[in-house]
Amino acid sequence: MTRAMGAAMRRIHVGNALSAFGLGFTVPYLYVYVAQVRGLGATTAGLVLAVFAVAALIVLPFAGRAIVRRGPLPVLLAALVTAALGALSLGLAGDATAVLLSAAALGAGQAVMQPALATMIVDCSTADTRARAFAMQFFLQNLGLGIGGLIGGHLVDTTRASSFTLLFAIEAAMFLLLVVVMSTVRMPHAPRMEEAPTGAVKGSWKQLLGNRAMVQLCALGFVLFFACYGQFESGLSAYGVEAAGMSTSVLGTALAANTLMIVVAQFAVLRLVERRRRSRVIAGVGLLWAVAWVAAGYAGLGHGSQEMATAAFVSAYALFGLGEAMLSPTVAPLVADLAPEGRAGQYNSAFALVKQLALAVGPAVGGPLAASLPAPYIVTFLLVSLGITGLALRLGQRLTPLQDRPWSAGSRVVSRGGAAAEPVSAEA
Repeated sequence: MTRAMGAAMRRIHVGNALSAFGLGFTVPYLYVYVAQVRGLGATTAGLVLAVFAVAALIVLPFAGRAIVRRGPLPVLLAALVTAALGALSLGLAGDATAVLLSAAALGAGQAVMQPALATMIVDCSTADTRARAFAMQFFLQNLGLGIGGLIGGHLVDTTRASSFTLLFAIEAAMFLLLVVVMSTVRMPHAPRMEEAPTGAVKGSWKQLLGNRAMVQLCALGFVLFFACYGQFESGLSAYGVEAAGMSTSVLGTALAANTLMIVVAQFAVLRLVERRRRSRVIAGVGLLWAVAWVAAGYAGLGHGSQEMATAAFVSAYALFGLGEAMLSPTVAPLVADLAPEGRAGQYNSAFALVKQLALAVGPAVGGPLAASLPAPYIVTFLLVSLGITGLALRLGQRLTPLQDRPWSAGSRVVSRGGAAAEPVSAEA
C-alpha cells in the first residue's frame, strides 16, 4: 500500500466512524419519535421504517452505475448531503407527509453511503490489506453506533420534541462534517466505466448476473442477513418477550452484548480467519449461528431458571456478534475480488441491494412467526443457519483458489471477476 493510499484509508475510516456515530443518535429512537413524540401513531412509524427500505431498493441500482462511471467519492458526497437534509428535515417535520419524505431522503442517502465507502476501501487497499481494512470498518461502525446510541439516550426526552430535533440536528452535522473530511481524500486512480471498451459497458448487469460465483454469493448474503440482522429487532426480540419472558432491559443488554463482542473480538478473530479459506469461514459462521439459535431456543423453550434463560438469550446475541466479526473481513473483500476491474462499485451496490431485501423480508417473516409459533420459529432459523453452511461450501467449489484463499499461490494479486476454471483443492 502506498503512502497516498494509506492517507486516504485513514480518512475513510474516520468517515465510517463519524457516519455510524451520527446514525447511533437516532436509529434506536426513530419509532418512538414518530409514533409518540410527534403523535403520528404506530402505522406511520411502521411506514417510516418501510420507506427506509423502499428508498434503498430504488436508489441502489442507480448508485452502482454512478459509482462505476463517476467514482465513489462524488457519489458519497452527494449521498451525505442528501442524508443530512433528510435528517434535519425529519427532526423538524410535524406531519406524516413531511416525515415520510424526510425518511425517504435519509434512507436513500444512508443506502448509497455503504457501497460508496466499500468501493473506496477497495480502491485504497491491496489483496494483503483488504480483509483488515474491512474488519476495521466494521469495528468502527459498531463502536460509533454504540457510542452514539449511548450519548443519544442521555440527551433524549420523550416529553420534549426539541430533544429529538437536537438528535437529528447532530446526525445532520455529522454527515456534513463527513463531507468536509471526505473532500480532502485523494483517491488513487481506478478504472471507470467510460474508460472501458464499449462492449464492456453494454449489459453490465447482465454480465453481473452471468457471474455464477457472484450470484451464489448474493444468494448466500441474502440468507445471512435474513437469518441474523433481519431478526435482531423483530423476530428474535418478539421471541424473547413472548416466549422467553425477557424484559426490555434484557433486550437492551443482549444488543449491548452483541456490539461488545464485535468490538472486543474483531481483531482477534481477524488473526484467526485471514489465512483460512473464505468459504469455510462463512460455513463456520452458519454452524456458530446454529448454536446461537439453540441457545435462544433453550431460553424460551427450556425448563431452567429465569437466570439461566436470560444468560442463554444474551449468549445467543453474543454468538451472533462473533459470527459477524468473522464475516466482516471475509464477505466484503470477496465481493470486491469477484468484480471485474473497475466494477467494484456496481458489485458492492448489488450486494447492498440484496442486504436491503433481506432486511425488509426478515422482520416481515420473523416477527409474526416468533410471536405466534415460537418453537417453529427457532427450528426454522436453526435450519436456515445450517443452510448457510451448505451454501458456503457450495460457493467454495465455484471460487478460484485465489478468490477463496487470497494469500496463496505465491502471487498476491487476487483474480478478479472469473469463476473457477478448475476445482478448488481440498487443502485448508
